[in-house]
Amino acid sequence: QVQLVESGGGLVQAGGSLRLSCAASGRTFRSYAMAWFRQAPGKEREFVAAIRWSGGRTNYADSVKGRFTISRDNAKNMVYLQMNSLKPEDTAVYYCAADLVGGEEKYKYDYWGQGTQVTVSS
Repeated sequence: QVQLVESGGGLVQAGGSLRLSCAASGRTFRSYAMAWFRQAPGKEREFVAAIRWSGGRTNYADSVKGRFTISRDNAKNMVYLQMNSLKPEDTAVYYCAADLVGGEEKYKYDYWGQGTQVTVSS
């Protein structure tokens, strides 16, 4: 079992930055691939970024490449999403997710956090 708690969301102006954090419980955290998804009002939940258990491989949605960076600290059971050059279209609830295999498909993820709101004003 893995429990996830996100933090770090808030209101920021376009062009600004935020860093989201995801605290995970469970001794097997380092075995899990981790990802961030987001969901805007009236839209499907979409993939943002993922990182393998070792942290050696990451992948990103095209819409955030070059602006967002996912990272993890297995010693602290933490995953981060550094978001730079934020745009109004990045406004959404951001969710942390965990899975033994991972990938970009949300249905593959067994564990989810409660989400944290990110609002980018123009």
